[in-house]
Amino acid sequence: MDLSFWLPISVVLICLFGLLLIGVWVALGLFMTAFMSMIIFTDIDVGAVLTSTIWGGINSWELAALPMFIWMGEILFASGLSENMFRGLSPWMRRLPGRLLHVNILGCGIFAAVSGSSAATTATIGKMSIPELEKRGYDEKMIIGTLAGSGTLGLLIPPSIILIVYGAATDQSIARLFVAGIIPGLVLLMLFMGYVMIWSLLNPKKSPAAEPKIPLIDMIIGTKHLMPVILLITVVIGSIYMGLASPTEAAALGVIMALILSYFGKTLSKDTFIAALMSAVKTSTMIAFILTGAAFLTVAMGFTGIPRELAQHIGDMNLSKYELLIALTIFFIVLGCFLDGISVVVLTTSVILPMVELVGIDLIWFGIYLVLVVEMSQITPPVGFNLFVLQSMTGKNIFKVALYALPFFLILVLLVILVTVFPDIVLGLGSSFLKG
Repeated sequence: MDLSFWLPISVVLICLFGLLLIGVWVALGLFMTAFMSMIIFTDIDVGAVLTSTIWGGINSWELAALPMFIWMGEILFASGLSENMFRGLSPWMRRLPGRLLHVNILGCGIFAAVSGSSAATTATIGKMSIPELEKRGYDEKMIIGTLAGSGTLGLLIPPSIILIVYGAATDQSIARLFVAGIIPGLVLLMLFMGYVMIWSLLNPKKSPAAEPKIPLIDMIIGTKHLMPVILLITVVIGSIYMGLASPTEAAALGVIMALILSYFGKTLSKDTFIAALMSAVKTSTMIAFILTGAAFLTVAMGFTGIPRELAQHIGDMNLSKYELLIALTIFFIVLGCFLDGISVVVLTTSVILPMVELVGIDLIWFGIYLVLVVEMSQITPPVGFNLFVLQSMTGKNIFKVALYALPFFLILVLLVILVTVFPDIVLGLGSSFLKG
């Protein structure tokens, strides 16, 4: 490749990472990098492009689902409804190897299905389970490790905020992405539980003494605590899968259901309502700001010709699909060490997708693959959001928390291999959804 290729891409990378390293907000870094690129390498009217791009970047019906799903999760978090999950799950886990450690995993899986946020899932379940598990004498390494790993389920199990962002950024069906994430999410949950069982059988001395058995009838009665959350999941995901509602409509329905459940559960008050609403507004605004910056950078990259040249270079290298995926996995893991998951997605899609399409990779499959790799970054220092959450909750050094999460990082690597070798794990249910 000649200087005409290397100069634009070098300027873009140096400008972007330089701004991020000095602490500039991700969204501002995207805007400034795009602006500089267009000023230096094109003679386009930057102002006109900027205004049209900002409007186009946020004027999306599909993207309207984002604040709704965030608000739904915040209502459950602020109202305390999620605390009932621990009481409903714990009796059923006592007979499995690892016992109440599985509450972390299943609790994260259930809350992920109504939250969509990795950090919110980790924080919510952690607040409930860490004191209880420490009091019962469970191994600290496994308490923190299971939370760090299982918290990443919030990115994969629908409704996933990051899948909405990916769908909006790549013009892919959010409903199909949601359906495609179900089976990989369940497989990941089972892999986590399987690891905990094996660890517990190999380390019996690190597990507390068995607790008294609970009569079956009491266990069945205790499941009433799970009913509100299960009902919410059924309504939201079921309405999408059955074709009764679009993701945006299902998100609005989920907010209404969460408010109704909180009201009848007597956990809804003026304070919790305002707290949930304001938190959702702040989070949604931040994501929208990043998305508009990413849209502007995508347009700027198009004008500079970088994606086209890069795709051509990849084509000239004759990389196979698997060679490209290995390279991208390493790239995303390294990038995830410094950026949050949403930023990784919006920063890279404009450059990566031409290469992905060139080697014939399905974009729905690639969305799930990308989320899995981003999940790894959530438990990778120094900018792993789940690590930050658990560090603040436990007071442990972030690198110690990362060490505790290492087995779950490796399980994520295993799942990436599995979905690559067996793509029907991702696409099989989606094909049935399309036929239906």
